[in-house]
Amino acid sequence: MSETEQNTGEYIRHRLRRDTGSAWSWFRGNWRGKRLFRWAFFLIGFGLLALIAAWFALARDLPDAEVLLDYEPPLPTMVRGIDGEIVHSFARERRVQLQYRDFPEQLVNAYTSAEDKTFWTHGGVDITGLAAAVVDYTSKLGSGERARGGSTITQQVAKNILVGNEYSVTRKLKEMILARRIEDVLSKQQIMELYLNEIPLGRRSFGVQAAARAYFDKDVGDLNLPQMAYLAILPKAPETYSREKHYDAALERRNWVLSQMQENGHITEAEARAAQATPLGIVAQHSGTQSADAGYFLEEVRRQLIGKYGETAEDGPHSVYAGGLWVRTSLDTELQDAAQNSLRAGLMRYQGNRGWHGPIATINLEDGNWKGQLASSYLSTNYKDWRVGVITQRSGKSAQIGFTDGKEYPLSNFPNKLAAGDVVAASPSGNGYRLQTVPEVSGGFVAQDPNNGRILAIQGGFDSRLGAFNRATQANRQPGSTIKPFVYATGLDNGMTPATMVPDETYCYYQGSNLGEKCFRNYGGGSGGEHTMRWGLEQSRNLMTIHIAMDAGMENVTKTIDRVGIGSYKPYPAFALGAGDTTVLKMVNAYSALVDHGLQHNPTVIDYVQDRRGKVIWRADTRDCTGCNMPEWNGEPMPRLAQKGKQVLDPRTAYQVIHMMEGVVQRGTAVVLRDLNMPLAGKTGTTTGPTNVWFVGGSPDIVAGVYMGFDQPRNLGGWVQGGTYAAPMFKQFVKETRDKWSERPFLAPEGVRMVRVDRRTGGRVFDAWPSGEPLAGVIWEAFKPDTEPRRAARQEEIDRLRSLVMAQLKRRERGAAKKQDDQPANFVEEQGGLY
Repeated sequence: MSETEQNTGEYIRHRLRRDTGSAWSWFRGNWRGKRLFRWAFFLIGFGLLALIAAWFALARDLPDAEVLLDYEPPLPTMVRGIDGEIVHSFARERRVQLQYRDFPEQLVNAYTSAEDKTFWTHGGVDITGLAAAVVDYTSKLGSGERARGGSTITQQVAKNILVGNEYSVTRKLKEMILARRIEDVLSKQQIMELYLNEIPLGRRSFGVQAAARAYFDKDVGDLNLPQMAYLAILPKAPETYSREKHYDAALERRNWVLSQMQENGHITEAEARAAQATPLGIVAQHSGTQSADAGYFLEEVRRQLIGKYGETAEDGPHSVYAGGLWVRTSLDTELQDAAQNSLRAGLMRYQGNRGWHGPIATINLEDGNWKGQLASSYLSTNYKDWRVGVITQRSGKSAQIGFTDGKEYPLSNFPNKLAAGDVVAASPSGNGYRLQTVPEVSGGFVAQDPNNGRILAIQGGFDSRLGAFNRATQANRQPGSTIKPFVYATGLDNGMTPATMVPDETYCYYQGSNLGEKCFRNYGGGSGGEHTMRWGLEQSRNLMTIHIAMDAGMENVTKTIDRVGIGSYKPYPAFALGAGDTTVLKMVNAYSALVDHGLQHNPTVIDYVQDRRGKVIWRADTRDCTGCNMPEWNGEPMPRLAQKGKQVLDPRTAYQVIHMMEGVVQRGTAVVLRDLNMPLAGKTGTTTGPTNVWFVGGSPDIVAGVYMGFDQPRNLGGWVQGGTYAAPMFKQFVKETRDKWSERPFLAPEGVRMVRVDRRTGGRVFDAWPSGEPLAGVIWEAFKPDTEPRRAARQEEIDRLRSLVMAQLKRRERGAAKKQDDQPANFVEEQGGLY
């Protein structure tokens, strides 16, 4: 060490000793001689200790800012249809998550100019802004007014995500602590990304992308400068600036943001002036993502998702309303629209001129605010131009109807029993509205792909907006004669054939001493003779069905019905005629097994579910394709997926039933469908009363089922049958979706022999060919090997051949005897034979 350095060190130590001693002497002198000094020291000391204690008290329970590195905002579940297009979203808030690079630069500049112009330079807290906020807070103490926030964008991120929106000094201090921590953990770009994705902006919108859609029906990348500036004013007071009555205040605030952008150098004066001269241009509020009109289908999807993943974020990371799921469904919107239209048309046709049967619901007008009550009921309809409203006034021959927009109109065409508070449907008429009647009768409709079980359409009533009860999946109804194909399938499995002759005669059996004898009769009466099994199914003969069921064994019949998933019934003969309860969905799935050669698939509405990052977390098809993702071909045969589904029927039996049900369409109870001129098989059903009418059937590609009946079963009227009401609904469904139906015929599986038979007798035919005409005498019939009818010769041919053979034998005997007398003993006659 040099001499100079040593001298410097000595000098510093000397000064420290001297200054420290002087300070200590000064402190000791003041402490002993001045009481005020002692009090000031204690106050400062206690203040510092209190500040340290408060700091630790506030900071101790604060969340770790590092959680923001893995933060996942609550996002809605997006639902796609069978074609991949978005058809619905399950959301209670509008949210769309973007990355920082997706936000336009001028949008970011608008927010920094409006909320935090020093954002890119401060460390989380803006001292100048904080001081101004403290002054403002002090000046407004006791006034009830809310003081200005003075929060930086980083502090707002802390508030929105970590702290909450409590109005207190404590929350502000926590916010400041967390802001400092956030700045240490995240980059400025990451903080801005969180802010722009999370900031509440009114109209149930969180984040600028959702707000851009809600206010301007645009994506953020399509916004112009004044629109960006408008979104930047919303964090201050979203519920104020988004309302029409505060238009002038919003315009003034937007223009101020534009001036700030100019002042900060983000835009030129000319750009600012041009933008300030532009009106706000806010679009009318709408529901957000356009939803397919498939309420019953989508509610079934929602119900299943909630069952798997829960409803809210507290239920898990993949919840329906926060998990950001992407769900691919089997919904075909074209088929769905057709299912809705055809069911509604059938219900309206039955309703006819029956008149008004009562209100949809009622509202107590004495509680006031009928508009709010009507809105909170969520009752509406999209049928034609109908609207759902409430009767606000009823006096003599006049009535007023009000709607959720608060407007009231005179109502016409109403009955005397209409009362104030009734919620009804009405359509525009002149300067007012006309009462309309929602059908009291209802029903359900399901369409399915039989080759994989995917449900293509569900309509569970007239309109899901009028009630959530899904009659397609939840209503247990008697299927009537639509159960018969499975009775016939049991008969075919127990030695019968489509050509088997079955008596069409009254069948009685003894039920015991309490119930006595039970006798079955055909619908509409009439019986007699024997007919082929085919004819019995085509004409839906009850007596023939009972004979088949009892011959095959009712226990076997109920086992078949249970095996195809229709229901578990006791082995009572009435169940062979459809007395047991089931649903449209179960019947359609059972018929799908018939179409797919006895192979049945679980009915599904969801194909697969992806998390917010696109990873598949659930799929309906769980088959594993080993080797399908090999990087290179290994020379082995192509990988094949295992067969999907469960074999519930003999493939040959299933085809025989389908082949007979084609006859139901061609010349039986569903003949109304014949002029569609396409391969169709199906069966009608009409229950006792009748209380329900059905049709279930379809093609090799689509199977659909429909029923109609009252929710509280009662007589529909004797003229109502499956062939006159249910089958026409199916027909309209096919007509509206004709492009979805191929001309592919039903193909016979291996082991089925197609044989020419007489349609009436079931006898085998060799000298004629089927013409293809519906009422042709000769048809192709499907048989299992060695069950087809044997060739039958006419009796006269048998007698003639017998006489010829006997005559030849007699002549031969006489000739042999004569030759034996004339020839030598060693002569042997060359014998001939008769072939």
